[in-house]
Amino acid sequence: MAETSRADGRAPSELRPLRFVPGFIGSADGSCLVEAGRTRVICTVSIETKVPEWLSNAQRGWLTAEYAMLPASTGRRKARDGRKSVQTDGRSVEIQRLIGRALRAGIDASLMPGLTFHVDCDVIEADGGTRVTSINGAWVALEHAVAKALKAKLLSQSPLCNPVAAVSVVDHGAGLYLDPDAAEDQKAAADVNVVLAACGGVVDVQATAERGTMAPARFADALTLARTGIQRILELRAAHRP
Repeated sequence: MAETSRADGRAPSELRPLRFVPGFIGSADGSCLVEAGRTRVICTVSIETKVPEWLSNAQRGWLTAEYAMLPASTGRRKARDGRKSVQTDGRSVEIQRLIGRALRAGIDASLMPGLTFHVDCDVIEADGGTRVTSINGAWVALEHAVAKALKAKLLSQSPLCNPVAAVSVVDHGAGLYLDPDAAEDQKAAADVNVVLAACGGVVDVQATAERGTMAPARFADALTLARTGIQRILELRAAHRP
């Protein structure tokens, strides 16, 4: 891959500046403000001492996620989800399901019987990569919520068994770019969102060719680049464990 510079001066294999601020919302069981370049997401975790009815006899807990973009997050006002006159948009539903699946892949729900972890990811500014940024920040918020639950003896053992992290890669024809901003994403010929566990296992891959198709070899290169980026994210995030 040619090491050509990007509009913001980054190399193709370079992440945007990544910042985590745990404890950003003091009233939450766990929280984190995460910033990836100009994308900013507030992630919170609330613990409830009950589980969905379909899990009432299962001796295990549950984790669920919700995702929303605040009205001014994209510059042009975005209508709020959940109003009677506005249905939750399909994109938000898809993303919150991805966040929930990704986080559940990193926990052992049998170690949190009777508890539900509600994860909320609210985008306050969007400049590309909101879904992967949400996953990365939500894991930090989850670590802090678990630490609080252990201290309060709601948990006897941490259910966090395999940290997960996520990143996007775009194909611009001339090369692959890691962690694109919105302008790079909009011009991409293909977009690949990757979620991996710290053990190296694949949790989720969403790949979409916007124009034509993506060659298998190019797709394999995108996964390799994503793996490099995720390893760096895991290293940066480790400094914020409670």
